[in-house]
Amino acid sequence: MFIEVENNPNFEGSYFVRFNELGPSRLLRQIKSYERLSRGEWCDVTGWSDDPDQPLCPAYAQKVEDSGAGATYIIFGGNWGIRLKPEGHAVEWNLYDDDQWGEGYLSIGEERDLRFL
Repeated sequence: MFIEVENNPNFEGSYFVRFNELGPSRLLRQIKSYERLSRGEWCDVTGWSDDPDQPLCPAYAQKVEDSGAGATYIIFGGNWGIRLKPEGHAVEWNLYDDDQWGEGYLSIGEERDLRFL
């Protein structure tokens, strides 16, 4: 599995990484993020692409090998990465909402921190 994310308005940076898959990818709707709160918070997640008419695309979780932990879940989306917002945040997805943030991809170690479609 390869992930390539370009430097873009959703995520400043770029990635081209390779992982060894341990199972099929699954559609994802939420993750538990520890980015803003140490106890974590459930966040909606979507993929983000460079399509100006429809930037939203599916987000996925893929179980992969992790040399340090044995296995982890890679969270990925479009060629502009993924976008997150706190669960229940009623505002539409956009790049200019301070309560939303973008990532190239995430690595999450525990399946209990994922909610699938």
